[in-house]
Amino acid sequence: MAKAEFSLRERDHKRLIKDRLVRFAVSVGGVSVLAALVLIFVYLAMMVLPLFSDAKITPDVRSVPVVTHQPIALGVDDAGESAFVLSSQGKLSFWSLLEPSGKPLLSRQIGQTDDLFAQSLAAFGWYGFANSHGEVTLFKPNLESELKQGKRVLTPSVAELSTPFDLHAEQHALRQFAFANPQDLTLVGWYDDHYVRVRWQGESGVSHYRFSEPLPSLDQLILTPDGNTLYMRTGSELIVALKRGAKFEVREIVDLSQGRPEHAITHINLLPGAYSLLVTHQDGLVSQWFDVLSNGERHLTHIRQFKLASQLEFLLADTYRKGFYSFYTNGTVQSHYTTSQKLVMFERAYTKAPKLVAMSNNESYLLAVNDDALTLASIDNPYPEISLSSLWQKVWYEGYPEPQYVWQTTSASDEFEAKFSIVPIAFGTLKAAAFAMLFAIPIAVFGAIYTAYFMTPKMRRVVKPSIELMEALPTVIIGFLAGLWFAPIVESHLAAVVTLMLFLPLSMIVVGLVWYLLPKTWTGRFASGWHALILMPAVVVISVVILSNSSNLEALLFAGDVRVYLAQNGIDFDQRNALVVGFAMGFAVIPTIFTIAEDAIFSVPKHLSDGSLALGATPWQTLVHVVLLTASPGIFSAIMMGLGRAVGETMIVLMATGNTPILDWNILEGMRTLSATIAVEMPESAVGSSHYRILFLAALLLLVFTFAVNSLAEWVRQRLREKYRSL
Repeated sequence: MAKAEFSLRERDHKRLIKDRLVRFAVSVGGVSVLAALVLIFVYLAMMVLPLFSDAKITPDVRSVPVVTHQPIALGVDDAGESAFVLSSQGKLSFWSLLEPSGKPLLSRQIGQTDDLFAQSLAAFGWYGFANSHGEVTLFKPNLESELKQGKRVLTPSVAELSTPFDLHAEQHALRQFAFANPQDLTLVGWYDDHYVRVRWQGESGVSHYRFSEPLPSLDQLILTPDGNTLYMRTGSELIVALKRGAKFEVREIVDLSQGRPEHAITHINLLPGAYSLLVTHQDGLVSQWFDVLSNGERHLTHIRQFKLASQLEFLLADTYRKGFYSFYTNGTVQSHYTTSQKLVMFERAYTKAPKLVAMSNNESYLLAVNDDALTLASIDNPYPEISLSSLWQKVWYEGYPEPQYVWQTTSASDEFEAKFSIVPIAFGTLKAAAFAMLFAIPIAVFGAIYTAYFMTPKMRRVVKPSIELMEALPTVIIGFLAGLWFAPIVESHLAAVVTLMLFLPLSMIVVGLVWYLLPKTWTGRFASGWHALILMPAVVVISVVILSNSSNLEALLFAGDVRVYLAQNGIDFDQRNALVVGFAMGFAVIPTIFTIAEDAIFSVPKHLSDGSLALGATPWQTLVHVVLLTASPGIFSAIMMGLGRAVGETMIVLMATGNTPILDWNILEGMRTLSATIAVEMPESAVGSSHYRILFLAALLLLVFTFAVNSLAEWVRQRLREKYRSL
């Protein structure tokens, strides 16, 4: 007999090699997925971290010796290549910062030694001289350049405005003056008779107005660029006057020191936009004030303050943003941003305080005069408006009656105060997910219980794949139908929809009770597990009856018009609201929760339920005390998976809500979510800007939230699994 070559104890080397290769491939795939998640987290963190970095100043980038007596104004172009200096004698000189030749490119004598001086906000760039007779000269230095033979050549010029009227007053000498809006000129002056006079170009010609009360002393005269608001400071008292038709009316007199002599006022600056006042106190305190509407009236209100050192020399407001620089005796420079209350810079950039400082229009350069030299410093201050307080706390924005959470990233104005509060869109994310889960969890979990435990196998083979197939439906289609088809139906049948939400669950219980009370000879003809087919016609009939009587229900419950009833009770209504999102997103989430929960319930070993029934327990007792406890880890995981999808959903909330970032749990109002904000605003954000990086912060928050939810779900699942393992 031949000897057999095959042996059961002989190793199958090919199978072993394949097994190891597959195990290696699976391990590599798992590690790659984890590595990809870590890399995504690291990338998002790298995009977000610069938001919280400090500003940087690089002093002495360029230095040019100049000879000027008592400079009163400076200017530098956006490239940091040319500058102008205006002296108290009225001489305007243009200098090249690239060629320290010691000679100006252009010089112009505009004013005289004894002339009064005034200037507009830095963003406008206008300056003015006026003599004691009230003759006014307005001009604007232009730092321009052009390319010639591949090189940039500086071509400075001066634009002078021929004023159609002046501040001349018979037998009265001008002591102070201010101007606003050279295109629609307004002039204001204070004279030796202590009266303030205003002249402006009205509809019927030049309008004249003299205040009825004289001011024995006047420290500052400030006119807003629109010419409608006039501030007159005497010591620590500020008189606020507004243009009313053909005259100015004093609205209020404010004590800026708030009754504290140690807070006496030394100077007032206008922040860009001319809506806020930046008040410097003698003890180094700097406070911000702006108008606040209260009880139908506007009042100048103290908003916030910054405690600076008493060695403060002067302030320089930003050109466009709501920040300011402070300069100290020892040469230290600080930069604060008012909205975020963030100290973005603290550097000793100079050996001593400069005589005068100016900023370029792009806020990239600081030009200082010190020791008969122009010194240029470069500024890198990309994200001053971002701080933890501006992202997560209430902020008092200009024009708002109180501190609020606001998300508003764009405006048509250059002086726009960006509002980057994450709270409204994070709240909207939770609101949308909460209403979606409130709709989806009962239907999906109870449906999974019935399908896995009570339904006949034949019917289950139809129902389960049908519901799983719903998950393949694109969410953009669901959002499209919800926004354009379902939302108008809800609006026109709001009373019926609210009634359905209340009566449909009750009607199902009533139908079940009626079925239970029917004679067994009738109900016994139906096979167990097919009761859902009996319930469906009842649900359809009840829904049709209620929807068809929507107008009658509206007249009965809401006095004829539900929209008016809601408005009278202080409840706002939007067509695309959280109710629509709850239905639509719940419809999208139901397949996820149902599939996982149904598999968990159906996978409970049959001998557990059979043993419970054999010991005398009813099917319901077996379901509650055995099946659901054993399947609880899977059911909880299903709910967490649904929550994760609801939080990250984009297209449904984008199309089915008004995308209004508001803080209100009202189910009849819309919201804006983190994911929808990213989808809408990412294309319009400038790369590298604060807006751009905050959208990455929103993505990071979504990633962290999803990770936290999944980690919590896994921890709870393990605990439940250990607790009910004995079953």
